[in-house]
Amino acid sequence: MKENRYNLIDENWIPVAGKGKVGLRSIFSDFSITALGGDPVGKIAVFKLLLAIAQSAYTPEDEGDWKSLGCAGLQQKVLDYLDAHYDCFWLYGAHPFLQMTEIAKAHTVPFGSVRMEVATGNSTVVTEIQVEKKVQDDEKALIVITLMGFACGGKKTDNSIVLTKGYTGKAKTGKAGPSLGYMGLLHSFFLFNSVIDSVYKNLFTKQQIAGMGMFPDGIGTAPWFLTPDGEDDEIAKKLRKSYMGRLIPMSRFLLLADDGIHYSEGISNPGYAEYVVDPSVSVNFAVKPKPKILWVDPERKPWRQLTSLLSFLDTETNSGFNCGQLRNVKQRCLDSHCFTIWSGGVRVSSNAGEQYLTGTDDFVESEIQLSPDIFGSSFLGNFLLKWGISKVLQKNFMEVFYGIMKTCYVMENSWLRRERIRSGSYVKAYFRNW
Repeated sequence: MKENRYNLIDENWIPVAGKGKVGLRSIFSDFSITALGGDPVGKIAVFKLLLAIAQSAYTPEDEGDWKSLGCAGLQQKVLDYLDAHYDCFWLYGAHPFLQMTEIAKAHTVPFGSVRMEVATGNSTVVTEIQVEKKVQDDEKALIVITLMGFACGGKKTDNSIVLTKGYTGKAKTGKAGPSLGYMGLLHSFFLFNSVIDSVYKNLFTKQQIAGMGMFPDGIGTAPWFLTPDGEDDEIAKKLRKSYMGRLIPMSRFLLLADDGIHYSEGISNPGYAEYVVDPSVSVNFAVKPKPKILWVDPERKPWRQLTSLLSFLDTETNSGFNCGQLRNVKQRCLDSHCFTIWSGGVRVSSNAGEQYLTGTDDFVESEIQLSPDIFGSSFLGNFLLKWGISKVLQKNFMEVFYGIMKTCYVMENSWLRRERIRSGSYVKAYFRNW
């Protein structure tokens, strides 16, 4: 039997703000841990893992049950859960965390080839961060967590390995992870004073999960507790239809090796075209023939899409963009002095099924702090209106600017020469004589 080592409960592998790296036990014990660290994709993947652990420890029946639980109650239930299931969180051993020993038959690929920020093959290296380095155990743990939902599509997966007999869902090119999508999905969460409090406030009830209509099997069972044997066995089918299977979608079957990672496509999860998304993704299902989604845009920071993210907050209708995570947590913000809307993700490019970062792609994240006073007041409506007007003005700014330039040249041609127009001095001259 393989030796169990590096347990994610006690080893320090999760980057957090101001404290370096900590383990799962510390995350759920220390209220002074205010925020996760690392890149935006890593933050999302780890936060989804924390939610999956919390939902496994205790999923409230309804909002009343959630209030009775309290943050301290959830904390104790999670710590008890981690102690009771300590053997499920070994990174190495006979049953490695979120890995499949049967996939050892797949080709081994370097760790750099599954990390989108690392340049491999004939890719151009621009900065030192893109150089492939020796990967430590803490980084390997993050790679495993991230690849569950944010794996890039492409031919790096060894899809010649099929674990479910008769399964024909694997092509030569692996599908993108469901949390990544075609161009990079934008994820949003309400965050609060500590990571524990953020997990508690973002915890779904069974009633909320049923109300979203995307997960017919409800909360489901965590894949570290009940691991599928293949891409389409009964466990995989249940994960595909449950909320737990969306928090930890297992879109890749993998196994860590000394010099790389055995890597193949895992469970094929439905996407937004099938009307299923991560609750943290903003989507408009009313648009036909295919729903409209909010993608990551490095040239347009997430806070500039705030009108879309908040479009549902002043109405109970389902029109416009809807983010299930924000909608379900909205009422819980009322008891907080202030809260943060965090949005982030990564933009990727695609070519013939291969996904990668180009010169214009990047990780993106932003935060905006708000007061709960905006709910139920005229502030939000006025804010959305003025924000919409500012977006129109921004869009038409160049037209207005060109109009001023043209007016200057026509009306003041006797003293304003073409060269001055090209240099930009026409603006000062125009307003001096206006």
